[in-house]
Amino acid sequence: MRLVGRQLGRFREAAGLTQRALADLVSQCEQTIASIEQGRRPLKPDLAERLDELLDTRGALAVAVENLPEVDLVPAWAEEYMDLEAEAIALSWYDNQVLPGLLQTEAYARAVFRNRVPVYGADEIEAQVAGRLGRQSILRREVPPTISFVVWEPVLMLRICEDEAYEEQLRHLRVCAELPGVSLQVLPLDSRTHAGLAGPFTLLETPDHQLVAYSEGHRGSQLVSDREEVSKLARKYAMLRSQALHPRDTPSLLDRLLGDR
Repeated sequence: MRLVGRQLGRFREAAGLTQRALADLVSQCEQTIASIEQGRRPLKPDLAERLDELLDTRGALAVAVENLPEVDLVPAWAEEYMDLEAEAIALSWYDNQVLPGLLQTEAYARAVFRNRVPVYGADEIEAQVAGRLGRQSILRREVPPTISFVVWEPVLMLRICEDEAYEEQLRHLRVCAELPGVSLQVLPLDSRTHAGLAGPFTLLETPDHQLVAYSEGHRGSQLVSDREEVSKLARKYAMLRSQALHPRDTPSLLDRLLGDR
């Protein structure tokens, strides 16, 4: 990634362009170009092709990206995903373990991190909770992203926090389900079809319409940019939405859960 970034910087300078000027030409923010040149953010295939055409580099960047080692092409850094999430124009999020981080209350998030094994210390728990709550600011952006959530019903029944905090979390979901641009669907426990048995994942669209996916597991996280792999997950998500309850049924389901208390 550092090598590709250095190449991009050299090509840009040869063309007499500043990072800001190049960013404007490809409809990116200046920080994105800077991050790529510093090797902190991967250059995606679509953007590489556009830069090759603009800088007249005869496919050099596209070939470099195509031949990146797997560890660089699919970086296992949650921080990279969070940078993209903050700028995203659309998110499609499936979860079958805990509620999506963007929808968690402070008490619920704290319970999630307290259940981690190996355990976090008290200071680390608070730092993780603060980071998670900070990410939720994208829901309050002046122009928020379009976000679709599909959650497996057992997640709603998981009581990892005290009863009062659990009820607060359900009420919070009720509010989030009514936010502009937000769709919250529940895949019912009695469904005989389930396209998400392999685990949770998120699809993300960047401001320049790059499509990437993100998944987490016991052995770490993966940011997936390979078009074929992203396409497979997009098809899974489309099927999950068709298998889940309609968004208008979500509030009544949450009300029933609250009424059980």
